Amino acid sequence: MSETRPVVRGTSPDGIVFGMFVPQGWKMELASIEDPAAKWAKTVEVAEAAERLGYDSIWVYDHFHNVPRPAHETVFECWSTIAAISQRTSRIRLGQMVGCNSYRNPGLLAKVTSTVDVISGGRLEWGIGAGWYENEYRAYGYDFPKPKDRIGMLRESVEIVRSMWTEAETTYKGRYYEMNRANCDPKPLQSPMPPIWIGGGGEQLTLRVVAMYADCSNFGGNPEEWERKRNTLWNHCRVVGRDPSSIRMSWSPEVFIRETEAEIDAAGSRSLWGEDAASWREGNLVGTPEQVCEKIE
Repeated sequence: MSETRPVVRGTSPDGIVFGMFVPQGWKMELASIEDPAAKWAKTVEVAEAAERLGYDSIWVYDHFHNVPRPAHETVFECWSTIAAISQRTSRIRLGQMVGCNSYRNPGLLAKVTSTVDVISGGRLEWGIGAGWYENEYRAYGYDFPKPKDRIGMLRESVEIVRSMWTEAETTYKGRYYEMNRANCDPKPLQSPMPPIWIGGGGEQLTLRVVAMYADCSNFGGNPEEWERKRNTLWNHCRVVGRDPSSIRMSWSPEVFIRETEAEIDAAGSRSLWGEDAASWREGNLVGTPEQVCEKIE
């Protein structure tokens, strides 16, 4: 089975940096390997190679079964994967694109994230989103609130985690969550705290939460869609009184490379979401090595 690995491209004060997703199984990219231990070995192999080749970061998804529908194929859990990879690498940064807020209580999230930051030597990029995959919610017994409520829960969760990272104790009473003198020790190593990535591109609600709390933001889609969402985010930043340039921006296309145009045409669309070949190619890095380099530039 051919592998199509998304890459995260983010801007920083120093210019452009590159990250990549390790094979985790969510998009069936490990299906050609039979033994679960061998699948895990491939995940680690790619993570170690990314560090060796100079990538800035590696990323995982936070999902429990495959897409576009459950297929009884291996999917390695997000935080277990990140924690294990942290012990096989030493420099590369480690993130989730993005965690699903609904799957873990925010107090637990504060503990998990601070622990991973410590055991990785201060390399965590914390990614969090409101959640969207209803099939998965239902399968694992989670309620699936309305979008407005999921986004409200996301906002409160970020407030709680930030507080628990920085304060001796956190007492919090919101609409969705309550904490009573919760502590989080050890604190994260990074000062003042690990970077926060808030995922999602909902232009009315989600991007306002990004403007309020995020250090970093990621969008997919073709360049025109990306630019529209970026401009919407910047408008939200101005409304809440924040400098838009203080938020790092990234793009996470899938990458599919073949030596010749004929091989690309023969492959057709590799989209798991039913996109046609033209649309899939427009919104991702698909082509020969020369074509992909030109598109990046």
